[in-house]
Order: sequence, then C-alpha cells, then structure tokens
Amino acid sequence: MSIIFVMLGLLLLVIGGEFLVRASVGLSFKLNLSKMVIGLTVVSFATSAPELLVSLQAALDGSPDIALGNVIGSNIANIALVLGITAIISTLGIDRDFFRFNWPVMVLFSLGLYLALVNDGMISKLEGFLLFSSLIAYLVLLIRRAKKARTVDDEVDPGLSGASYFKIVIWLIIGGVSLYFGSEWLVRGAKELAHMMGVSDYAISVTVIAIGTSVPELAASVIAALKKEKALSLGNLIGSNIFNIASVLGLTAIIKPIQVIDGSILNNMFWLLGFAVVLLPLGFLPLKLELNRWKGFVLFAAYCIFIGLAFS
Repeated sequence: MSIIFVMLGLLLLVIGGEFLVRASVGLSFKLNLSKMVIGLTVVSFATSAPELLVSLQAALDGSPDIALGNVIGSNIANIALVLGITAIISTLGIDRDFFRFNWPVMVLFSLGLYLALVNDGMISKLEGFLLFSSLIAYLVLLIRRAKKARTVDDEVDPGLSGASYFKIVIWLIIGGVSLYFGSEWLVRGAKELAHMMGVSDYAISVTVIAIGTSVPELAASVIAALKKEKALSLGNLIGSNIFNIASVLGLTAIIKPIQVIDGSILNNMFWLLGFAVVLLPLGFLPLKLELNRWKGFVLFAAYCIFIGLAFS
C-alpha cells in the first residue's frame, strides 16, 4: 500500500505542478506582465510548489528529515540528474552571465544553508526569514538585470495568453488540490516505505521524494532536448535550486523550525556544494561554454554513486 501512495503522490504532484504553472502564466498574461517577468518569478515559484508542499507537510507531520532531504535531494537531482540526462541527449550552451550572477548566488545560498545547519543543527524561524528575505532581494536584482538585458523567456507558451479567467480558476483549483493530496500521500507512503525497508526517512526523501518533486523539471528538459530546442536555459534549473532553498526551506522554517535528526544530512550537503561548484570547471573545459555529452555522463554517473551511497 505504501508504494501505491508513493506512486499516486508522484502522479498528483506532476499534475498539480503542471496546472499550477498554466494558471500562473495565464494569470500573469491577464495582468500584462512580460514573458521575462513570468519566467523569472511566477513560473519559477510555481515549479517549486511540489517541494514546498512536501516539505511543509513533512515538517508539520513531525518528519523534518523529509523536509530537508526533499530540498537537498531535489537540488542535487536538478544539477546531476536533470542536467546530466539533458546534456547526454543534446549539448547545452551556457550564457556567460550565468557564471557572473546566477551561479555565484546559487553557491552562496547552498553555502548559507550548510552554515545554518552546521551551526546548531536546525533552521530556525529567524534563519528561515533571512533565507526568504534574501530570495526577495535576489528576485528584485534579477528582474532589474533582465530588464536591462531585455531578455525574453521563449519557453513560455504564448497560447496561454488567451486563457479565460474561468479556465485559470479551474487550473488553480485542480493544481492546488492535486498538490495537497499528492504531497500528503507521498510523505505518508515514503515514511511507510522507509520503515518497511529499514532505512531512514532521510534516505527515502533524498532519493525517491526528491526525484519525484524534480519530475516536472526533468520531463520539460528532456522534451526540450529531444526537440533540439536550444532555448533551454541552465539558469532556469539553477534558479529552481535557489527557490528550493530560500522559499521552500525558508517558508517551512518560518512556520515550523526544521531540526536535523539524521546526521547524514550534513554529509550530503557536501554533495550539494560539490555538484554546485563543479559546474564552473565543467562549463569551461575545454574552454567552451557548454555542457556536452561526456560532461552529462560525468554528472549522471556521479548522481548514481550518490544514490547508491544514500542506501548503503
């Protein structure tokens, strides 16, 4: 029964995330926001909704390890699994501005999370507030930079601009209900599965749950690669990692402080920092701003090792 709850939970998270993004984009067009602003704010926050619901539900259910493992595992999956598989399918170009702004910010947020955890073994309400406040500051600066650069997010479906308010409301209801029940069933099934297998809640959260909440990003990236759409932006996934740390853990900690129970969480933070930092040499070797097939294999192989060690 626990496996059924996990599978149904994952399915509902994918459905809920899809409808929530559609509703968010449609509403943003109604409010006359540019595609750039939609991509950087509304869509980014919407795609973090599965992680937010799962982590918040886990924290309220007294399973803080699942809340932390979900975000840490999801961020690792975004870099190693999603980017790895996508690069294997099709070479990804990297914008120089990525290494000037988004990459350093992601590393700083990851380092800030590590320091918060290693300091007293928890993310307090104050630290959660600081994380979320930093996210707001990052978004303001990001939008200002994007306006100066006059960039446009080509991946937002322009067809959504014609969606009626009735459709948007229906999408919001479907997305919200799906995310609520999906997060609740996924956490319940994962906890039961962990106890059945004799492994910790954290081991399940950093693998099964993390991959589940990263499924929308993985599906979108793979489809874009198969269609040879070079518009896929590395910055979008990195932005998702920033949102996961700052909004998901930040908001969750504000509502209920997150306590570290499983000591392996701190060890896996080194994996998160390592995957974040390794993007710099991978991006420039051999003096090309791209992630090609062999680099994708390196990331994917490292992720397989990480998964193996999580269950060892």
